[in-house]
Amino acid sequence: MPKLKTNRAAAKRFRFTASGKIRRARAFVNHILTKKASKRKRQLRHNQLVHPSDTCNAKSLLPYS
Repeated sequence: MPKLKTNRAAAKRFRFTASGKIRRARAFVNHILTKKASKRKRQLRHNQLVHPSDTCNAKSLLPYS
């Protein structure tokens, strides 16, 4: 059985929690920030978990995590 390759783009974007869930950063916080409210930008700073329906796809991209 050959080794599996890790998807490097996914490896940079996802981290696993201690319980095995997958953490991700939020989108829409990189540029064009002047029109976004302070409350919205503050909430976008926090990480979020990958939705359960997408978890299977993310785990297949990261076989050794």
